[in-house]
Amino acid sequence: MWRVNITCSAEDWKLSGAEFKKMAENYQTELIGSKKMPDGTRIMGYKIEDVSDAEEFQEKSAKFPGFMTDFESL
Repeated sequence: MWRVNITCSAEDWKLSGAEFKKMAENYQTELIGSKKMPDGTRIMGYKIEDVSDAEEFQEKSAKFPGFMTDFESL
């Protein structure tokens, strides 16, 4: 199991959030954490079973402007 962490600003979410959600639907993910900070920053965590899928999901997420990503073992 892997956790992909994604952080972005409120502005970047407004610009790319819908497209990001559409991309995320192509993966077998489980949203295990989502938080909107007082300044509008979004912090999300997705659980993914396969390491190759986790790496690919992280790489594609990082291509959205202002989205910062990493992943870790659960």
